[in-house]
Amino acid sequence: MKIHALTLFVSLGLLRAEIQTGSYDMAAIRDTSTLETKVIQDWTPVVKDPSVRQKLVEVTICEWWPGQKVRLPVTFNAPASGAVCKQIVVGNAGLALKPAAPTGAMLRLLKEKGVGVVLIGMSTIDAMEPAPLLMSGMKEHMLKTKDARYTPAWIWGMSDMRAITAAVAEKDVFQLEKVLVTGGSKRGVATAAAGIHDERVTAILPVVAPIIDPPGGPYVHGMMPEEITKMNEQFIVDLRAGKIPGAPITAAEPLLAREKIRADERIDLAAAKAAGWSEAEMKAMCTGAWEVCRTTNYWPALKQRGLEVFYNQGSNDNVGPGLIELGQKFPDLPIYVVPGGQHGGAKETGFTTQVGGLPEVDENLYAFAMHHFFATRRMVAPPKIVTQWSESKRSLHVTATFPDGSEPQKNELWTALDRHPDYSMQMEYDAWSSVPMTKTGTATYEADVTVPAGTKTVNYVTVHAHEEAGSTITLSSPALQTVVP
Repeated sequence: MKIHALTLFVSLGLLRAEIQTGSYDMAAIRDTSTLETKVIQDWTPVVKDPSVRQKLVEVTICEWWPGQKVRLPVTFNAPASGAVCKQIVVGNAGLALKPAAPTGAMLRLLKEKGVGVVLIGMSTIDAMEPAPLLMSGMKEHMLKTKDARYTPAWIWGMSDMRAITAAVAEKDVFQLEKVLVTGGSKRGVATAAAGIHDERVTAILPVVAPIIDPPGGPYVHGMMPEEITKMNEQFIVDLRAGKIPGAPITAAEPLLAREKIRADERIDLAAAKAAGWSEAEMKAMCTGAWEVCRTTNYWPALKQRGLEVFYNQGSNDNVGPGLIELGQKFPDLPIYVVPGGQHGGAKETGFTTQVGGLPEVDENLYAFAMHHFFATRRMVAPPKIVTQWSESKRSLHVTATFPDGSEPQKNELWTALDRHPDYSMQMEYDAWSSVPMTKTGTATYEADVTVPAGTKTVNYVTVHAHEEAGSTITLSSPALQTVVP
């Protein structure tokens, strides 16, 4: 069975660089006959919770290149009562061939509302079978073809979409009306790709996933701007010397290990040159590798289609750069920017606000699903922000107004001064502080923050918690920046 990508060419104007950005053959993705399903465990009640039943299968995701199939485990979770699931949440699990159990919001939705939960095993490419040959083959085919089909983003997105197809094949259990896909990091990439390309998906909640700019740096490793590279090298030196406030010395090795993992999964600059890539093609692929999951490039069409979107991001996460640009160009994109929120990692990194593990992010999934599946609560629109600078007081006055008339019960203004640039390690440790916002009118909240002399920029985001019908949505304004006069 072969699933081939349609080709889409990206032109960089005068550079005339042409690369293939790896879109999808949706008819092939929806074909249940090509799943080649192997049942590992048929439907059976969960021992620790007999109200839930599970089935574990292994399915073919695609033939990534001739002769190389990718197969992954999928666990179906449904009410043991035998009730048909008309709504499902698609999430992710590990690669082990054992049943994966939902937790948190997913488990609540399953037990309280009868929502089906479909969990597909997915991981970094080096861990996917045949490991580690799959990763080397991916890079080899990318270098030969300049086709972004051979990227992690492409196969991750394929995984979530084929998980939906596998659910459709379980006709007695799943009769789908609405599909919400969610996941964090690489699984957030998969979430976005599925939402963009698969019209069966009706809502997405990506967590710590790229939205507008490439995650973690250029896809062609070695093309990071020189000033960022030097900044990061100095950061490690200063970190080891104990000179970075808020960052422990123990963070150095995990941060360097993270950079190596990223580099190993991407195309190396020297390898691209050896394969005959032009400078323009390398620059194009740095962003084109992530085109399948770049929601902003499809935003008008997605809104017209009716796809509901709710990103949960960290302000200090270098996997989700470009938040200021995002706020300027797409202020209506529903988002929760966690002030000081980081991506995740070993405890040695000293990351104290890891977004994926925050209770309000899990609650956001529950509340968003209750809104999308059952209309039991509203989805709050992002607030409109107006600012005013007072030179005499050296203060920034921020006003947040909700265009849909929402009245959140908790409202805060968060600020960070003179932030470090995207892709710098120092940015991940930038400090944020908050002040409460005061209600000054209908759906309107205001706050002032005093700015010390010598400050060049103020980054800010307003955060709001809206409780309704037994669930709470925590959302924010766009991430914005003011240059101090």
